[in-house]
Amino acid sequence: MANTIALVDDDRNLLTSISVALEREGFKVQTYIDGETALVGLTRNPPDLAVVDIKMPRMDGEELLKKLRKKTSIPIIFLTSKDEEVDELLGLKLGADDFVKKSGGFSMKILIERIRVQLRKKTDVNNEETKNIITHGKLKLDPSQLECEWNGMALPDKLTTTEFLIVKELAKRPGVIKERAHLMDIAYKENSEIEDRTIDSHVKRIRKKFKKVDEKFSAIETRYGSGYRWNIS
Repeated sequence: MANTIALVDDDRNLLTSISVALEREGFKVQTYIDGETALVGLTRNPPDLAVVDIKMPRMDGEELLKKLRKKTSIPIIFLTSKDEEVDELLGLKLGADDFVKKSGGFSMKILIERIRVQLRKKTDVNNEETKNIITHGKLKLDPSQLECEWNGMALPDKLTTTEFLIVKELAKRPGVIKERAHLMDIAYKENSEIEDRTIDSHVKRIRKKFKKVDEKFSAIETRYGSGYRWNIS
């Protein structure tokens, strides 16, 4: 079955060109020209992945992402028009899974490959069998459902696919330090533009989500100068 990709951008020409390219690759496409319309559409008819422009009228991409993350963990790729890192880092901190720059020569090929990478990550996680459920202390991870529980309670804010992969990688070998570079490979694979501090942003968001069910959550330990580990104590 063909994957459905939602495109959210107020540039109608770009919207059309991306739609044509994705349909040529066998994807189904939903299109929206502003954030408010997209929020309604994506909630009613969730796609497999969304590509969202940051700068839009009637609710920009950042606000749309905040609202979507309260409802869904679908992969979201940001389109950014700036060369600076500000938009990308802010988007990733808010819960975006990846970004593609529109400036400096937009590459449809790169966008399509980033989409495929995110869909593969989602499929890889979802294809794991129930017997591979990971438990350690209060933690329970179900890769087949992308569900995470802490002390018997589901996290009120679901982990994104990227966040789930990071938690899974840390928890499967408690006490072992995982370097940022290794976590970047797990979470982003072919994207070489991602920097170390992006992992830090994801870990910060993960901790906040766990602290909503346990304000004393401290299982993810920072090892300064190296990376992170799942605390065995």
